[in-house]
Amino acid sequence: MNVNIRKAVLGGIVGTIAMTVMAAVVAPMMGLPKMNPAEMLASQMGNNAIMGWMGHFMIGIVFAGMYAFIAPSLPGPVAVRGALFGIGPWLLAQVAVMPMMGMGLFSGSMVMAGGSLIGHLVYGAVVGAVYGAPAAARGATA
Repeated sequence: MNVNIRKAVLGGIVGTIAMTVMAAVVAPMMGLPKMNPAEMLASQMGNNAIMGWMGHFMIGIVFAGMYAFIAPSLPGPVAVRGALFGIGPWLLAQVAVMPMMGMGLFSGSMVMAGGSLIGHLVYGAVVGAVYGAPAAARGATA
């Protein structure tokens, strides 16, 4: 398997930025609550904003690295593969992370969970687009 770590890291950074803009700026324009994932993480780290932002980007980069490994097994064009992948981190956040942060299953609200799903789909689509076609899809050998 041929994984491009640089593209995965770049995809994680750009995807995290896109998700953050979606959650903090675009979601309120759509009538959804404003969400700030870094602030939510910071609240669990002694309200240290720098740690929250670092954690948010680290998570985005790690998930993009995971995407790089499983992308060849996902169907469709790169953005679709990425969006499909984004469902996994969203589900993990909604059934494990949000309850640990005291918000309950699926953020305690279908509206919040729906907004989070949109953000994760955007994250995944951007990661997929930035990472590009996996080597297996390009016909390369590992």
